[in-house]
Amino acid sequence: MKLYLRLLKNILPYKFRLFWASVCTVCASAAMVYLPWVIRDVVDQILSDKDAEKLTYIAISIIVVFILRGFFSYGQHYLMSYVGQKVVVDLRQLAFEKIQRLPMAFYDKNKTGTIMSYVTNDVNALQTALVDNVVELVTEAVVLIASIVAMIYLDWKLFLFTAATFPFVLWFIDVFGKKIRKSGAKIQSVVADITSVLQESVSSARVVKSFVREDYEIKRFDKENTDNFYANMKNVRLNAILTPVIELVAAIGVTAILWYGGNSVIKGEITAGSLVAFLTYAVNISNPIKRLSRVIAAIQKALAAAQRVYDLLDLPEDIKNASDAMILPPVQGVVEFKHVDFEYNSGEKVLNDINFVSKPGQIIAFVGPSGAGKSTIASLLPRFYDITNGAIMVDGMDIRKVTLESLREQVGIVPQETLLFNGTVYDNILYGRLDATADEVEAAAKAANAHDFIMELPNGYQTMLGDRGVNISGGQRQRIAIARAILKNPRILILDEATSALDTESERVVQDALDRLMVGRTSFVIAHRLSTIKNADRILVLEHGCIVEDGTHDELLAKNGLYAHLYQIQYQSNENDTITMEG
Repeated sequence: MKLYLRLLKNILPYKFRLFWASVCTVCASAAMVYLPWVIRDVVDQILSDKDAEKLTYIAISIIVVFILRGFFSYGQHYLMSYVGQKVVVDLRQLAFEKIQRLPMAFYDKNKTGTIMSYVTNDVNALQTALVDNVVELVTEAVVLIASIVAMIYLDWKLFLFTAATFPFVLWFIDVFGKKIRKSGAKIQSVVADITSVLQESVSSARVVKSFVREDYEIKRFDKENTDNFYANMKNVRLNAILTPVIELVAAIGVTAILWYGGNSVIKGEITAGSLVAFLTYAVNISNPIKRLSRVIAAIQKALAAAQRVYDLLDLPEDIKNASDAMILPPVQGVVEFKHVDFEYNSGEKVLNDINFVSKPGQIIAFVGPSGAGKSTIASLLPRFYDITNGAIMVDGMDIRKVTLESLREQVGIVPQETLLFNGTVYDNILYGRLDATADEVEAAAKAANAHDFIMELPNGYQTMLGDRGVNISGGQRQRIAIARAILKNPRILILDEATSALDTESERVVQDALDRLMVGRTSFVIAHRLSTIKNADRILVLEHGCIVEDGTHDELLAKNGLYAHLYQIQYQSNENDTITMEG
């Protein structure tokens, strides 16, 4: 009932159209109730009296009624479909908006294909239920109720034979409905797995082909596809059992009516016309019951999808604006971490008592072994995650007390793995600031050393980039990302190993662009190649989530600690590479 009530809340904004759809449904269904009543009069009066004129009148009235039924049926289907489609559009929009608001932890715990399935497969399942099935559900329900009323009016004793079958029908629908909903939930889960495998395989096509793993991916997809087959067949099996069981119960009821009603006609207790009309209504009841059992089974399956959608909508938005959050004014760039602790999972500290202060315009570098917590610090500043203890201050304001939008607008990030959108070069740079002019976009590209290679592309700035920008080099993608950050013009900049994946020549060009980008901004650099941070104002060395060393490049080398050890390893590695190249 909770699911039905939640769906009802989504339908209520369209209650005016729903009302007129209901009117059309009642009028369209009335024709199905009118016909048996006419048959009674034909049998009891017209045929016995041989009244041809009245028969002609009734024949014309039947045609008129069914012409009107056609108009009302059109109105019913159009209006119900309109309401159903709008509800689906609204739910899809709500699901997408929710996904946009959820914290990074949600993306860490869920596969991309699963997330996509919420907005596509689950909502599509609801679409079928709300549009096609609801139209049939309402129509058959009206016919059922009207037929019951007519049967009671004709002979209430005879109706009791029909009513005796209702508890059995309802019990079977309830029992099988629960099983079908559970089966539907399994189907939606398996479909999400199929989407996930498909997304991973397509997005990692280069990796798949480079390792010659096409057959492995085919087997992986086949497994999920086979699981989907068996899940659907279980659902089909339940539906296949439910329908004949309902038909059997209905047939028993009609047989009882025929036996008892036939005896009543023989005894003269009711007319033959009334019995024929009653039997017609009984058929009118059995058909809706059979159709309703099928429709309810489909709706139960869709409710499993609805449950998944509403479970998504109910997820807590852990990273959100406080009720009294203020707008962060334009900042100078003073960033302070005060006794910051952080845990991804409860009881597993990733950062422990992190303390440092950066001055406006300073370059602060973070170095350390893999897993030391460097990227985690970079994720905490824009509040992708909330700290466990302590405070992060920007210009003296706790970032948890300012709006996310005003904070993130003043923080620019250039990640290691640049993700570009499947659009033009121009649109990808413009993403940094949507109200920028064409001249500003071009100026940003020039500052990022990107303008020259962009002009060499087939259509310049209007060249379409492939999915994630795969049709240009890594260095070119990185320079477009830097141009995007320059256009945003943030006061605080985070460079998360921005050159680690580049070759030496690309690194030189990109590093030159980064040097220009950092001028006048408070910059946090997560360094993979220590040679790129020699000129940093401060270098913080992390190990096991703690700051173990702090100083300039020369100061840290003089300490002969972890930094000096890491630098020596890289220096020797680079020297060996040079000797090998010369050899």
